[in-house]
Amino acid sequence: MMRPARVLAKYNYSLDQTCVFTMVQKRNKIAFEMVIEENQGIIYKVVNTYCPRPDEREDLAQEIMLQLWKAFDKYDTKYKISTWMYRVALNVAISFYRKNQARQHLRIPIQETVTHPSEENPESHEQQLALLDQFILELKELDKALMLLYLEQKGQQEIADILGISVSNVSTKIARIKDKLKQRFLTHNDS
Repeated sequence: MMRPARVLAKYNYSLDQTCVFTMVQKRNKIAFEMVIEENQGIIYKVVNTYCPRPDEREDLAQEIMLQLWKAFDKYDTKYKISTWMYRVALNVAISFYRKNQARQHLRIPIQETVTHPSEENPESHEQQLALLDQFILELKELDKALMLLYLEQKGQQEIADILGISVSNVSTKIARIKDKLKQRFLTHNDS
């Protein structure tokens, strides 16, 4: 089966964002699939950040897509599609995470062999990245979302739009989270 975006490309159709969303607002399935296909990375990034267990990832991804489908007719074109999708996906992920936290207390063991990263030792660098992922998973929901967007190199204004907080709050929170993560690394490496 050919993907909707490829079908349009095959026939040299070029739909601008407004046209696509007019179709989506009318519940056009092909337009919805196009938008999801073009922005699927957003869904995967959010799912991987909020679901350490692979068996829960598909459920969260499906829930995000369902909520996107339900909410597309409320899309505000003054925002970029990626900004809006991040906002919906993060809200769904935070709710999903809270429900799962209530059911279980998940602990992921921290690797004992982690050392400072070095250019000569790529394994050590990979271990440091895994440790960073672990420390980010331990953050509060808003802080986790903030770091996800920061690591995606989103601008402070876009992060503020996605999370619904002020730009100055974004920069303050990022600085505090960086300090917190730095302390976690120092504490971990000292033990």
